[in-house]
Amino acid sequence: MEWHAVMGKMGIGISEALLAQVGEAAAAVERDGRLPADILERIYEERLFKLFVPDELGGRMTPLPDAARIFEQAAYADGSFGWLVTIGSGGGFFAATLPAETAETLFMDRRAVIAGSGHPTGIAKAVPGGYQVNGSWKYCSGSGYASFYTANCIVERGEEAGSDNEGTVNDRAPEIRSFAFLPDQVEIVRDWNAMGLQATESHTIRVANAFVPEARTFDITSEPRYDDPIYRYPFLPFAQVSFAAVVLGLGRRFLDEAAALADEKRGEWDRAYASRHGKVSDAIAGQRLLLDAASDQFYLETESSWRTFADLRVLSDEAKGRVGSACVEAARSAVAAAHAIWPMLGMTALMQRETVNRAWRDLHTAAQHGVLNM
Repeated sequence: MEWHAVMGKMGIGISEALLAQVGEAAAAVERDGRLPADILERIYEERLFKLFVPDELGGRMTPLPDAARIFEQAAYADGSFGWLVTIGSGGGFFAATLPAETAETLFMDRRAVIAGSGHPTGIAKAVPGGYQVNGSWKYCSGSGYASFYTANCIVERGEEAGSDNEGTVNDRAPEIRSFAFLPDQVEIVRDWNAMGLQATESHTIRVANAFVPEARTFDITSEPRYDDPIYRYPFLPFAQVSFAAVVLGLGRRFLDEAAALADEKRGEWDRAYASRHGKVSDAIAGQRLLLDAASDQFYLETESSWRTFADLRVLSDEAKGRVGSACVEAARSAVAAAHAIWPMLGMTALMQRETVNRAWRDLHTAAQHGVLNM
């Protein structure tokens, strides 16, 4: 694979040495179902899990458009790697809303990375000094190596607080709060068995009667302590941009692997079907043009919204809609490109050992995320 040419198109954000290491290890990483220690160590060195962590906490603050290019770059190298860099760095958001001392304790570790979930599938009962928490949360990517975990819970405060003991206060909506758990409080239920992104360790996590002090709880909607625009940029378009970038990287990788397979099979194909290689190559070239157009629009809207928000600290509903539409269209274009080419690739592409097969599976798994299907 010609990494220099590909990475030049996407921008520089990850060392070529790490990208090459990830590419060479990808098949073994998928087989083992997790990132190996040497790749994790390089991620820590390059602070790829800290793209949205303030410099004073050992972070590598990165504007959203630049981060999106890093996510695309990482996903092109390998889907699981790209997904984990994206998910891991996104946890930096919480550095601005966790209590200051807690954020310093949790994020200053060079190996700091969060796994967790935003779904409120836990119950937190208020007790003296904090909360007693029970619950389980699905799809917690990076659960096998996280230095701490975050999850949302419905808070039960008891009758004296005006609650019906199901989190509903009087007739208001349930109170939802975020909680940070230490590794020894968390049970990992190793149930991630998806067709793609197999090395993301996106398992269920479970806590039982875990005491969480008030200092390790937070409200993600509270005013951030840091002034960087990333902490105030609307969360939905932030998530859409992040995951669309991953899907774009996987779409490009699929098309490149499809072209490589076509070249490998050229003699065999053309002996059996006249001009088959040329027809497949032309189809791939056409899909690349369509994907490039969707990618250009995606980055145009991402960069425009970022500039506007950085200047004005507000993003109109119309601008949010344009970003969301560009993200959805980018993801759909990547999937559509794969669907257009897949039937042309023959039986070899069906073999799970083939890189084009892994790219196909990873692409469809990443594109299934709810924020890209709204």
